Amino acid sequence: MIPHIVFLDRGSLPVPVPKPDFPHTWQEFPSCSPSELLSAASAADIVISNKVPLDAAALQSLPRLKMVAVAATGVNHIDLAACQAQGVAVANIRHYGDDAVAEHAFMLMLALRRNLPAYQRDVAAGLWEKSASFCLFGSPVRDVAGARLGLFGHGGIGQAMAMRARAFGMEVVFTERRGAASVRDGYTDFDTVLTTSDVLSLHCPLTDDTRGMLGEAELMRVKPGAILINTARGGLVDEASVVAALKYGQLGGAGFDVLSEEPGRSDNPLLRARLPNLIVTPHVGWASQEAMSRLASQLVANMASFVAGGRQNRVV
Repeated sequence: MIPHIVFLDRGSLPVPVPKPDFPHTWQEFPSCSPSELLSAASAADIVISNKVPLDAAALQSLPRLKMVAVAATGVNHIDLAACQAQGVAVANIRHYGDDAVAEHAFMLMLALRRNLPAYQRDVAAGLWEKSASFCLFGSPVRDVAGARLGLFGHGGIGQAMAMRARAFGMEVVFTERRGAASVRDGYTDFDTVLTTSDVLSLHCPLTDDTRGMLGEAELMRVKPGAILINTARGGLVDEASVVAALKYGQLGGAGFDVLSEEPGRSDNPLLRARLPNLIVTPHVGWASQEAMSRLASQLVANMASFVAGGRQNRVV
């Protein structure tokens, strides 16, 4: 049998995708809403999804389906239990964007420690030309050298972030899971990281255990003036509490590349806030040309492995 492959949201990967080297037929759509799923994928043996949700009902409507090739690392939009029950294989992409996301997180951290957005605003507003001195003193400027970085997540991106931070002279600690009964070797307990870190950077998956990991109570315990970076998943953090912590000065700054609902809506607290110590980017930390090209190659390799009877990057 020649598998029919359907890429449900091809527009989410704006780089060339290599042609699979096994016999196949190919169909792609720029995007696919839930109401369009059945007509788009009813004949599919393999579907490629970056962010198109596939819940139990959707899977049951696709009886021919044999594989979901996820064009991303996160699989929280796929009902894995339903895939297992239906005998549908799932494979994801791994480590393609470790450097890209770490660079983006590091960029956000540097910009906020130096208060770059605030100074850009002041220069644009003409405050420098009115200064009595050669420079303009405004928002505090802080070095990263000597600062403590608390990392939530010990995987490829967290390790890439740690390498960069150490090169800049930062002290790096990895955070133990919230509520853990004991602290593993190489980790620091959750509360200590909150209360002693100058920068908190999130690099962990969104699961039932990590959802809402940083809410009002946790943010009230962070070291005053700390920077919060989130390039992982929006649901890890209560966004309204982040804005409140910024306004009250508990947080010194926040940089987010992810939101709880994407694309971001105008009623999202982080998008409404418009604060000089808040940077929001549109989920592009992963999207360097180099990283996306690695993703595309690995995506095709995962499908080729499945067709050949292998299990490369299998989640289910």
